[in-house]
Amino acid sequence: MSFSFHPEAEEELSKSVDYYEAIESGLGYEFSIEVYEAICRAVEFPKSWTLIEGSIRRSMVTRFPYGVLYTEDEGEIYILAVMHLHRNPYYWRHRV
Repeated sequence: MSFSFHPEAEEELSKSVDYYEAIESGLGYEFSIEVYEAICRAVEFPKSWTLIEGSIRRSMVTRFPYGVLYTEDEGEIYILAVMHLHRNPYYWRHRV
């Protein structure tokens, strides 16, 4: 199974990596690894993660307050958001 990003989700990831990298050198890289591992878990076990709304699921990122929101369609994971868990929880709805 493969995965792809909604363009806004990819931008969120990039901005979050930059944010953490500005805090401490190497932290952005560590964040990106944790997000990638959350994506890999979603790819490997797509139906195992919490349903958020309809067919949208959330795979949690460890060490950072983020979740990867995704749908599964025709054998592909489509990432809708790399969501900070302490912000507006429904800002991504227009991406569906």
